[in-house]
Amino acid sequence: MTVSYTLKVAEARFGGFSSLLLRWRGSIYKLLYKEFLLFVVLYALLSITYRLLLTQEQKHVYAQVARYCNRSADLIPLSFVLGFYVTLVVNRWWSQYTSIPLPDQLMCVISASVHGVDQRGRLLRRTLIRYANLASVLVLRSVSTRVLKRFPTLEHVVDAGFMSQEEKKKFESLKSDFNKYWVPCVWFTNLAARARQDGQIRDDIALCLLLEELNKYRAKCSMLFHYDWISIPLVYTQVVTIAVYSFFALSLVGRQFVEPQAGTAKPQESLPGQEPAPALGDLDMYVPLTTLLQFFFYAGWLKVAEQIINPFGEDDDDFETNQLIDRNLQVSLLSVDDMYQNLPPAEKDAYWDEDAAQPPYTVATVAESLKPSFLGSTFNLRMNDDPELSLQASPGLPRTVTAAQTPLLGRFLGAGAPSPAISLRNFGRARGAPRTPHLLRFRAEEGGDPEAADRIEEETAESEDETREP
Repeated sequence: MTVSYTLKVAEARFGGFSSLLLRWRGSIYKLLYKEFLLFVVLYALLSITYRLLLTQEQKHVYAQVARYCNRSADLIPLSFVLGFYVTLVVNRWWSQYTSIPLPDQLMCVISASVHGVDQRGRLLRRTLIRYANLASVLVLRSVSTRVLKRFPTLEHVVDAGFMSQEEKKKFESLKSDFNKYWVPCVWFTNLAARARQDGQIRDDIALCLLLEELNKYRAKCSMLFHYDWISIPLVYTQVVTIAVYSFFALSLVGRQFVEPQAGTAKPQESLPGQEPAPALGDLDMYVPLTTLLQFFFYAGWLKVAEQIINPFGEDDDDFETNQLIDRNLQVSLLSVDDMYQNLPPAEKDAYWDEDAAQPPYTVATVAESLKPSFLGSTFNLRMNDDPELSLQASPGLPRTVTAAQTPLLGRFLGAGAPSPAISLRNFGRARGAPRTPHLLRFRAEEGGDPEAADRIEEETAESEDETREP
């Protein structure tokens, strides 16, 4: 059964995830403890052999081998290879779950499109939704070991009520070398076409909508079958497995606490008149705590990928396919049969005479009603208080006029200071103060003085000639 702990992590609190570490079912301890014990036993055997059974010369050779293995283990890009592989497996795992066919949309369309309150209409609706459930059972038998153990033969499918004896004969009479999970979908389409001819499906639009939903349902069945058919390339799984196993095989030898290498040990200080103390090497811990943690993380990571690469098995966290079959059949039959035209009376709602509906809060949640509604992030933006910046610019206004209004620079340069764009345009003139002919022209147009406008044009032409001179 799938392990669910959603309620335990509904609120972030102190030690929230720590409480999950004490669980056994579905835990990493249950998944990894055999490999972990094997690694500890092998490490202990090598450590005992080195400490008690080898001569001094053999210990020296073993220490050289251990240092070589330790350096070699660091050359394996284990984090990169394993991390990328687990990410791929997790994405595939979720995609497989979303590919499980659910009849919820299809049963709603059947209930709305296939009419008839008599026995014929009821039989038609129940048969259509039964064909859809039969297709999902057939494809799940092909991919899930739990479902196959529940329905090992077609006779078990007949006994469960998903298929009749006549339908079983029709199904077995179709000769094909491939999986025939799609056959009930074809039966569905033929039966829907006949219902359209008999008038139980009243128009072509309703028939088209019904077949579109069936095609979506069938596409999920097909995708589920292809996920089972096309696995992650075997070479990739082999590379990751070899990388993990070789890393810890080297760590078994390389992470042993051996004698320090000559020339690297730090001499120990001794008092005057005493013999020199032996050199200090690495601390002899007997138990390699960091190596054991490393094994727990990396090997556990590989075990996670091993568990969810095929979620249709019988592991603790595999999909509950049998419960999905039970739920789909019960809900779909209830929707197209008992609930067909079985409507509660239409009544005025509780907020009929109110302008703004406000559902009540309990004492535990009344504080949430005092929070202001979120209107958008820009509603809290503080705008400039200058009213001139809120005026709408005229469509015929030159661009340079709006460019001259720079509030930030105006605080330093003064209200009457020219725009930086104007200053840069006039930069490099040999003599004379910077001119702004476009502003003068704009003011002349406002005053309506034609003589002033002519003078401005002449001054502008002279200033342009001056700028052209070398």
